[in-house]
Amino acid sequence: MISVGIEAMNVFGGTAYLDVMDLARYRNLDTNRFENLLMKEKAVSLPYEDPVTFGVNAARPLVEALSMEERESIELLITCTESGIDFGKSISTYIHHYLGLSRNCRLFEIKQACYSGTAGFQMAVNFILSQSSPGAKALVVATDISRFIVTQGGDSLTEDWSYAEPSAGAGAVALLVSDKPYVFQVDVGANGYYGYEVMDTCRPIPDSEAGDSDLSLSSYLDCCEQTFLEYKKRVRDVDYRKTFQYLSFHSPFGGMVKGAHRTMMRKHAQAKPTEIEEDFKQRVWPGIRYCQRVGNIMGGTVLLSLASTIDYSRFEGAKRVGCFSYGSGCCSEFFSGVISNQGQHVQRRFAIEQQLDERYRLSIDEYEVLLQGSGAVKFGTRNVELDFDLIPGAVQAIGGKQRLFLEEIREFHRVYRWS
Repeated sequence: MISVGIEAMNVFGGTAYLDVMDLARYRNLDTNRFENLLMKEKAVSLPYEDPVTFGVNAARPLVEALSMEERESIELLITCTESGIDFGKSISTYIHHYLGLSRNCRLFEIKQACYSGTAGFQMAVNFILSQSSPGAKALVVATDISRFIVTQGGDSLTEDWSYAEPSAGAGAVALLVSDKPYVFQVDVGANGYYGYEVMDTCRPIPDSEAGDSDLSLSSYLDCCEQTFLEYKKRVRDVDYRKTFQYLSFHSPFGGMVKGAHRTMMRKHAQAKPTEIEEDFKQRVWPGIRYCQRVGNIMGGTVLLSLASTIDYSRFEGAKRVGCFSYGSGCCSEFFSGVISNQGQHVQRRFAIEQQLDERYRLSIDEYEVLLQGSGAVKFGTRNVELDFDLIPGAVQAIGGKQRLFLEEIREFHRVYRWS
């Protein structure tokens, strides 16, 4: 069997961000409780940013690093999102166009809440394994934004749902998948998946979100255990504590991951509290660091955690990473792969941390301006020209970097420009 996995990956964490502790104080949230959620920053999409711009800005460095012949070998483009901009036309068409990919390419979009990125990745893996087109590559782009407007009303919306605003982020992760898995070599066949119908979180209309935070947490914990148990059935001699040197979780916020890991260590490793805390710092914490700075980017969050694990962990030799992916509604999966020192070296050339450091920090007043203007580009907007002077400092912060932005919508068709 051929090797398969991630040849290269990149993250785009937006142009602007907000310090979430500032937001917690502004919203009069319990700051003591808030600190336990392990959140620091959230990427905030500007009016002229959308899932297309985020996706292209994440994928462009991957494509530009390829030779022309290698670019032509990308025969599959999958976009993964719950922030689609049209009920029929896939955002993959725009991403395909602005990346200048070959027209001999299969392209489409996947929606399955926060599981979509994993669904796209696994589909790409199996395309490579099929060898239906030897030497071909696949590009998977998980991209999501949250222009936060909570849908009010109904008994299932709990008071605790207000904590979703600080964790709701915006961003994209792009993966180049091939038979040259320099960054992450997949353990083929080592997958445990688990799903059922549950109304924990949803987007009942295109531009807003609703949910039950308690139900979401219980479903996440249930799926974390059940996917691991199914993985364990398919792979011999698996030990939660010893098999995986690192763990990457779908991370809506760090506190949720810490709770899930604690539960797993108690039930499947019979670990004591001090052992659990040390294990969390060693194996899980590296994968949370980028998530702390971007927020929940839905389908791309577990992949963001994987990128963080790669950049912040130690790889003297090859090490195995266990990944848990969860999408509300729900579908979930536990899978694994191997990362080497070479993989970390390849990955770090994209300087993800530096890109996050260079973003523009929003004030609360600027954030409120963005919230008030968030209806400028709603789902189904027919005609609009975007105001690039709304937050002048954000555009200036880009400097000489080339970024794709949404310029206008003309008879439903979105027109983009490079900065």
